[in-house]
Amino acid sequence: MHRSRIVLMALALACAPFVTSAQADFRSGAGAPPLLLSPDLTEPWVLQLQPQRRAMRPAVSNRPLPRQRQQVRRGTVRASAPAVASPRRTAQRGIDPRFLPTTVAWDGKQKPGTIVIDTGARYLYLIEKGGFARRYGVGVGRPGFEWAGTHTVSRKAEWPDWRPPAEMRKRQPNLPTFMPGGPNNPLGARALYLGSTLYRIHGSNEPWTIGRAVSSGCIRMRNEDVTDLYNRVPVGAKVQVI
Repeated sequence: MHRSRIVLMALALACAPFVTSAQADFRSGAGAPPLLLSPDLTEPWVLQLQPQRRAMRPAVSNRPLPRQRQQVRRGTVRASAPAVASPRRTAQRGIDPRFLPTTVAWDGKQKPGTIVIDTGARYLYLIEKGGFARRYGVGVGRPGFEWAGTHTVSRKAEWPDWRPPAEMRKRQPNLPTFMPGGPNNPLGARALYLGSTLYRIHGSNEPWTIGRAVSSGCIRMRNEDVTDLYNRVPVGAKVQVI
């Protein structure tokens, strides 16, 4: 028994030189590099164990990148919101409701069928039987072109041609010497010529001028109104302008 213990001790001493210094250092902890931890625990575990590798990591900023200005080539058109038109421009110009045709009481001495034009009030009256009159709104001569008198309807025309007189073309050199009848003709759809004068009761393609003093002496009406009057009045009818 004592002999067996001696043999085991001899074997242990014989094997001791084969233990490497590295193993010894590992067991004792001598010679091992110090273990350093990064204070930033959000970093990957490799950087937490080896903070010196942080230099190898690209810097990251939480600040937003500056916006790059979009280059627009000259000559190009940027899309924009559609322009809103003004109500004054989009609203269709029309006649003042006061000058729309209507039937009114009449107590004058004129016979039925007579036309009376009150240039101051901007109304034309067609006298009817029973103390009534058909009233229309009209446009009259502007200042300097007013006139008054009594004439008869000497002629009637549908979609009349227009030949501006020499006096008018002298005042307005851009006027044509002749314009055939049609929607663009300033005499409108119908015309009633007054005696041998240059004055007429005629239609107009500018209905918003009814009730105003804008003409060179002629009496203008809406096209639908002058057509109605045209159908009611014969050649030879008496016309009084007051």
